[in-house]
Amino acid sequence: MKSLLGILFFLLTSFFLQSQEIGVQLYSFRNQIPKDIPGTLEKIRGMGITELEGGDSYGLPQGEFKTMIDKMGFKMVSIGGDFDKLQKDLPGIIAEAKAYGAKYVVCFWIPHNGDEFTLENANKGIEVFNAAGKTLKENGLSLCYHPHGYEFRPYEKGTLFDYMMAKTKAEWVNFEMDVFWVKHPGQDPVGLLKKYPGRFQLMHLKDRKPGTEGNQNGQADEETNVVLGSGDVGIADIMKVAKKAGVKHFFIEDESSRSMEQVPQSLAFLKTLR
Repeated sequence: MKSLLGILFFLLTSFFLQSQEIGVQLYSFRNQIPKDIPGTLEKIRGMGITELEGGDSYGLPQGEFKTMIDKMGFKMVSIGGDFDKLQKDLPGIIAEAKAYGAKYVVCFWIPHNGDEFTLENANKGIEVFNAAGKTLKENGLSLCYHPHGYEFRPYEKGTLFDYMMAKTKAEWVNFEMDVFWVKHPGQDPVGLLKKYPGRFQLMHLKDRKPGTEGNQNGQADEETNVVLGSGDVGIADIMKVAKKAGVKHFFIEDESSRSMEQVPQSLAFLKTLR
């Protein structure tokens, strides 16, 4: 019986890894898109990608950009929500998300002084996220916060991130795990997924050049972003547990100057996983 269950689990896992929709964070192509918006989007679509994370319209009227991606068969799953704007212009964020047809709003950074991320900064983030997340949910949207590594500094028996996880209300606030920015400050993405099932609803897939020195400052050389599976983040192991842990959407984010060449290679690697 146990062997049968094991075979069934293997088959289900293989099916997930083969069929899972993989999107892209448009920041990966921030240097290419402004030079040729429709041409770059066509290249992205040619990779087989349909799900996007973004929000920038690259100088075009938002409606025109939305029409363009719709015609190409893209779906905007999530957009960015600036921390300051979450406090001062939440209606604007809601309107933008709805205009794109996005379900998620993601905050990528909590302002802080240089490399000093403190308990006070964490508490401010908790306050802003709980308030904004409640209103966003009332408007049919979900708020996620994307940690960048500075949140993993020690605090009490865990980290400031553990503190934020405990103090944010799961019905209003969840998280986007960028696996690079979990590995870089010395954390284990698989362990974190298992520790907080259901709280990471979005994921950035990004790999790191072996031998790269980590830190807890939220800073790294963009050129250390390598093809998925060729780095030291452990993408294959992460993918085996991510869906079970509650991740709903996956986006490749490649910040290197080689993203146009590397993203197709990363997609090819993901298709080999069993």
